[in-house]
Amino acid sequence: MSHTYSQVLLHVVFGTWDRALMISSEIRDDLYQYMGGIVREARGTLIAVNGMPDHVHMLLAMPLTVSIAVLVREVKAKSSRFVHEKWPDRDRFAWQGGYGVFSVSHSALEQVEKYIREQEEHHRKYSFEQEFRILLKKHNVAFDERYLWK
Repeated sequence: MSHTYSQVLLHVVFGTWDRALMISSEIRDDLYQYMGGIVREARGTLIAVNGMPDHVHMLLAMPLTVSIAVLVREVKAKSSRFVHEKWPDRDRFAWQGGYGVFSVSHSALEQVEKYIREQEEHHRKYSFEQEFRILLKKHNVAFDERYLWK
C-alpha cells in the first residue's frame, strides 16, 4: 500500500486538581474553545467537549504524528496557562496529573458524542468518581482503587 490510512478516535477524560469545582460557567465556553484550538494546532479534530465544574470530556480525532500523551499534556498545560492569564483571580486552577483515554470505534461515535454533550443530565445520577470508575470497567481497564485519585 502506498498511502497510510487511519481513523483514531479517542474519548479523553480528566479532572481538576483535587476535583475542585473550578470550571464555572464564566470560563467554560472560552476554556473549551481554547482546548479545541490546541487540538487543531496538533492537526487533530475536537469533535465534542463538555464536562462539569470538576472535570472535562473530549472526543477527538487524533493525527498519527502526535502521541496521545503529548497531546493530552499540551492540552492540560496550555489550557491551565490560558485560565491563569485570562482570569488572574483563578490562580488555584489546575488539572489533575492523570487522565483516562478510551478508544472509540466509528460505529460508537454518535453515542459517545451524545454522552459527552449530555454531561449535565448524566451527572444528576453519578458523581465524577462514579462515572470514571464506570468508564474504566466498561473499557476493561484494570485499576487499583488506592491510586485512582492520587
